[in-house]
Amino acid sequence: MNTQKEIKLKKVLARHRPGTILLAKWLEGLGISRELQKQYRKSGWLESAGTGALKRPDDMVNWRGGLYTLQQQAKLPVHVGAATALSLQGYTHFLRFSAETVYLFSSPGTILPRWFHEYEWNQDIEHFSTSFLPDGLGLTELELNNFSITLSAPERAVLECLYLAPKRLDLMECYLLIEGMANLRPGLLQDLLEKCSSVYVKRLFLFMAEKAQHHWFGFLDRSKIDLGKGARSIVKGGRYNAQYRMVIPEDLM
Repeated sequence: MNTQKEIKLKKVLARHRPGTILLAKWLEGLGISRELQKQYRKSGWLESAGTGALKRPDDMVNWRGGLYTLQQQAKLPVHVGAATALSLQGYTHFLRFSAETVYLFSSPGTILPRWFHEYEWNQDIEHFSTSFLPDGLGLTELELNNFSITLSAPERAVLECLYLAPKRLDLMECYLLIEGMANLRPGLLQDLLEKCSSVYVKRLFLFMAEKAQHHWFGFLDRSKIDLGKGARSIVKGGRYNAQYRMVIPEDLM
């Protein structure tokens, strides 16, 4: 490899975060053509990580590094949510939430690239494209060793858990989780609940929050939260809660 090409590569690698993926399109934007990328692969400086994706040969890349690339290089509106976000922030150590499944959320119509689907992450990843909560509200940054990723703050993540319940997450575990969340921010919760489009999630959250008797629950203005009309049934054979007009599982009542 000649000196000019080495200089180009060194400039790129200076911007590269170890443990993450390099997108071919992103490299092109930095002046590394597809032809030059092929030469870097042949010389062993880079290796393929899937269609349109590359990595350093000695890099150990997990799903967090892949997500960083989706967020920072591909600029996709995707974030870590639900139980995964809570686990990363230390909220689920006493529960049985599955550590094997990573939950990602994005705006409707967001398609994750082929390389991300095909890469061997050694963990199950589920992606939900939904607008039941507004984009950007209740997100935060998590600093890792070499980079940071965007994920749901606890207030948003717990609503995402209820969105996945009871099919993917157990309702009783969701309640136990809320019961242990004594320091949620009522201002952010109010904003999220007012803008949440899922009547099911809002009713279920308020039922669980009131049952848990946290101090922050008293600061929520329920008159501004649209709980819709008519009854809702979470499970068959439960008990009807007249206040929130829901059929609740017996063990939660």
